[in-house]
Amino acid sequence: MDFFEDWVELDLNPIITFSSTSKILFSNSEAQFLLNRIKPKELYDMALQYAPKSFGAQTSYIDISMQNYTFYAITVKYDNEDEIHMKLYKSAMVKKESTLNIKNINSTNIFTLVDLAISTNKIKTNTTYSKNYDPSIPEFKLDASLFIKTLNQVFDAFDGSDSIECSILLKIGEYIRIDGKKYSLIAVEITSNKNAIKELLQYKEDSSFILTCNENKISIDLPLVI
Repeated sequence: MDFFEDWVELDLNPIITFSSTSKILFSNSEAQFLLNRIKPKELYDMALQYAPKSFGAQTSYIDISMQNYTFYAITVKYDNEDEIHMKLYKSAMVKKESTLNIKNINSTNIFTLVDLAISTNKIKTNTTYSKNYDPSIPEFKLDASLFIKTLNQVFDAFDGSDSIECSILLKIGEYIRIDGKKYSLIAVEITSNKNAIKELLQYKEDSSFILTCNENKISIDLPLVI
C-alpha cells in the first residue's frame, strides 16, 4: 500500500468507489462501518444525485442523517464512465464509532443465546416467534452477557408485536477491519410487524458488535472471530 492509499484508508470520513453497475470497487475502513448500516445501492444513488454534470469533481454541502451518521458535505468525482468516487464528510456532532472491542471474550454458540432470549420473552408475551438460522455458522467469540442483554432490549422494543422473526446469517461479501485484520460478519436480524421503540435500546460504542435500528427491523452485526 503506497502513501496515498494508506492516507485514504486512515481517513475518518467514508470514501467509496463504485462501478457503473453500482458494485463497490473500494471502500476505506470508515466506509465499511457505514456499509454495515446502509445499503450500498442507497449510497450509490446518492453519489449519482450529487455527481457533477461532466467529468471532474464536485462538492455539495448537505444536511443528511442516515442511521447514526449525519453528513454535512459530499464530494463526487469521476473521470470516465466506468467508476465514480464519493467522499462523505461527517458532522462533528456525530459520535465516532470506535474499533469494536473483541478482547477478553469467549467462544459461544450464537443459536443457544438467541434461543435462550426467545424462551425468556415467550413467557411474558403473546408474540409468535419464528426462526431462520444458518446452521453452518460455527461457534465464535462474543460478549455473551452483553449480547443477551441487548437482545432482550430488542424484544422489549418490539413489545406488543403479533410476530417476530429471528434470523442468523453470514453476510456474504461483507467484512469489518479490526486492528488491521479483516473479519466476516454474522448478522442477527430481528424483524417485527410493528416499528421498534428505539428509546429502549442502549448501545455502547466500545461493545463487541454493531447495533442498527431501522423501523421494524433491528440488526446486530458481530465479527466472526474464531
